[in-house]
Amino acid sequence: MNPILTGSIIGGYLLILLFVSWITGRKADNATFFLGNRQSPWFIVAIGMVGASLSGVTFVSVPGWVATQQFNYLQMVTGFVTGYIFIANILLPLYYRLNLTSIYTYLNNRFGTHSYKSGSILFIISKLTGASARLYLMAGVLQLAISDPLNIPFYQTVMVTIGLIWLYTFKGGIKTIIWTDALQTLLMLSAVGITIYYIGSELELGFREMVYTISKSEYSTILNTDWASSRHFLKQFFSGAFITIVMTGLDQDMMQKNLSCKNIKDAKKNMYWYGIAFLPVNLLFLSLGALLYIYVNEAGIPLPERADDLYPMLAMGGYLPMAAGLFFILGLVAAAYSSADSALASLTTVFSLDILKIDKMKPQKAKTYRVLVHFGFTIITALIILVFRALNQDSIINLVYVLAGYTYGPLLGLYAFGLFTKYRIKDKLVIFAALLPPIITGIIDFNAEKWFGFSLGYEKLILNGFLTFVILWLIRENEPQKTNA
Repeated sequence: MNPILTGSIIGGYLLILLFVSWITGRKADNATFFLGNRQSPWFIVAIGMVGASLSGVTFVSVPGWVATQQFNYLQMVTGFVTGYIFIANILLPLYYRLNLTSIYTYLNNRFGTHSYKSGSILFIISKLTGASARLYLMAGVLQLAISDPLNIPFYQTVMVTIGLIWLYTFKGGIKTIIWTDALQTLLMLSAVGITIYYIGSELELGFREMVYTISKSEYSTILNTDWASSRHFLKQFFSGAFITIVMTGLDQDMMQKNLSCKNIKDAKKNMYWYGIAFLPVNLLFLSLGALLYIYVNEAGIPLPERADDLYPMLAMGGYLPMAAGLFFILGLVAAAYSSADSALASLTTVFSLDILKIDKMKPQKAKTYRVLVHFGFTIITALIILVFRALNQDSIINLVYVLAGYTYGPLLGLYAFGLFTKYRIKDKLVIFAALLPPIITGIIDFNAEKWFGFSLGYEKLILNGFLTFVILWLIRENEPQKTNA
């Protein structure tokens, strides 16, 4: 692929994002940045949330995963749908009733300042690592497609990539992101559809033949009934449900979009339609993965060392028509940007409101601090991406879910204890509930094969949450809480 042509097309796409940013960011203030003045159309939010959830990780890693996991991922996706139902009926009504901007304010109302700060810091750690991992994947592909042929070092690719996100989000915030994410979701799904079309053409398969070929292939197995496997269907289903609850329902990034809807009715509609769409969209990505491996096998093309490199290799390596490569690049940029932009906005929101308390400052001072925080997280994200590069991480989607198990687990325990018990806790001791469960879970995970005869998968999240709940029970106050918080 011609790096100049590729760079020009991406540049044109980014100009469109900057134009949307200019339209939506006019007369923006902190209220607009954080919640878009609660005027976001629910259907636009729903479309954008699909892209933000999928990200560049799903775009590249899920197709590459098919060789080792087949369609087992659908077991977890069905759990996702269950989690969305819980969020729509339990968490969203709570957030709207308390009129929250940062969802971690709930922990302050329920337990106290230390729990509140702990929840916010856990989110910041989780979101920084997750967003950086997703952007690392995209930056690596851009390095291969554009930067390496032009002798541009990786760190410069990263700085330009993250800098452009800052440029189109620093003013309009969530109001801009709602619309740019919807645009990016549609572009990402179009890229997948176009790639499937070209592969079908190369294999001389029509739509029905493609469906039949995928269903009869070794890659189409959905159910895993091996209890010793980390991919057993019950483990995957319940892991999926809890991953959704924490990575969507207890995640400021995803909930900030929901809270920008006009009312709870619209927010619920958004969550239901978003949840319904998630199953067919992931099936589309898995089908693409199966077709990629079928094509490689039939054409005698050597597999890359990293599964994450399969889709980029075929799209950009001259195996498919140039149009497929260009749409792949655009789809990847759209997918990565749709998750990274809102991550920066949510990190800015949580640090500004929960840590710095800028809502207590004068408007101009508050705006200055918010802009500085947004810029600071942009730089930190770039640095973490460079660390991932140095570690040469493979299979990023697996890394994202593993990290979530350790960082979101204590959040799961905190919210579960708050929602399902009436007890208060010794707030100053909450640090033990935040730190000990990940350590204990790590020890159990490392020794699971030797001690129990099976390996732990993403259910580490559930174990982490359970251990947090137990510790909170041990540090509870004797008298139940009498308030409704």
